[in-house]
Amino acid sequence: MIKETGPALRKLFVFLLCLTGFTVAFAHTPKPDYKFRKTISREVLENYLDRSVTMQSLLIGQGNFDDNLRMIKNIGAKFIGRAVCQWGQEAEIPKNLVKEKELAARVHAADPDIILQACIFEIVTPQVNELAVPEWAFKALNLPVEKRNFSYDAMLYPDGKFKGQWGRGSVPDVSQNETKLFFYYLGASYINAGIEGLHFGQVELMNKNDKNLDHYAQILGLIRDYAHKHARRKMVICDSHVPGGGFVKDGHLLMDVHAFPLRIKEIPDRPEEAKLEVGHTDALFLRSKGGITPSGWSCEHLPYLVEFDNYGVSKQPSQAKAAGLSIWVWGYDEISWFAHQPAAYRQNWLHYAYDWVKKTDPNGHVEMPGGRQTTSPIDKKRWYYANNPGTAVPDGYGDEDTIRDIWAAGTEK
Repeated sequence: MIKETGPALRKLFVFLLCLTGFTVAFAHTPKPDYKFRKTISREVLENYLDRSVTMQSLLIGQGNFDDNLRMIKNIGAKFIGRAVCQWGQEAEIPKNLVKEKELAARVHAADPDIILQACIFEIVTPQVNELAVPEWAFKALNLPVEKRNFSYDAMLYPDGKFKGQWGRGSVPDVSQNETKLFFYYLGASYINAGIEGLHFGQVELMNKNDKNLDHYAQILGLIRDYAHKHARRKMVICDSHVPGGGFVKDGHLLMDVHAFPLRIKEIPDRPEEAKLEVGHTDALFLRSKGGITPSGWSCEHLPYLVEFDNYGVSKQPSQAKAAGLSIWVWGYDEISWFAHQPAAYRQNWLHYAYDWVKKTDPNGHVEMPGGRQTTSPIDKKRWYYANNPGTAVPDGYGDEDTIRDIWAAGTEK
């Protein structure tokens, strides 16, 4: 047996073998597996999470779709978070679904392994009154079939909790049949459009009357049943923001993946700089609950995503310890803070965040920023695009190659 002692000897060995007509194959890193059907193994699931990127509203054409698709292929993304990001505006859902199905097909033509995610958020507005309840939704929930539209009022907490929480929008109560009808309609419609991931937003706001999780278990089960019959690979991967660490019912995890903001912590004596830290506010690091997953395997801690969240800007942008929310980062939400930084700092920080999460909690996976809305009164920008700048995306921030290189290096480790 020949013992390799260095690159020079290896090259000589290969050269001598070639001279004598032999071929040799050295060990190499196998390509990640992205195959699943009806259930997904932990290995395949984490392969997807390791290639996750936020592309908010990709499937309604936010930004330049052709260049977004080019970037997705360039960086090697496999899980596209928030590709459908419907925040209220329910009257537009039927029209949006047509576009989403068309663009989802284009993404899958480029790479059939990609998982596209849609969001079912913690909001409902009076516009939902303009949306007809389909017959199949009533039947799925064993409710009498009626010819009517959804009812905004019937989705709200009976005691008025969280009414007007989002201005004209309110937080729905998942224990209400009307809410479950709406969630089922959305889930099934997104699956029909080619979606294989569903993000359920701030579930802990919606389950104040569902402490035993019976209602969430019911609606998630119904959506999964639909996916088993109609989804591209006969399943849908569900996640949600879980400040409490996750929903577990009788030892069974309700979500396939957990998710949460990064919870970036500013460093007050180093202007605009920030870091990650276990235990900062309600950060999820080391707190993801375990149990039996919907795919049948068990874990002590469910794999989870951490993302650059968006929630606005304070009245003190670029200042430390901004008044109001304890989660401001130099007066900004996370993605706005990130977008406000110089290119070199952004790119170094992505390397730092990826390495820090891998080292601190192997169950965690950074969902890279590909496209997301921002709020920045200083530079007036309203969207972050990781795309390399050019004619198609003149406002691109040029971070896509950094994301590609981080992932490439991670695969080789």
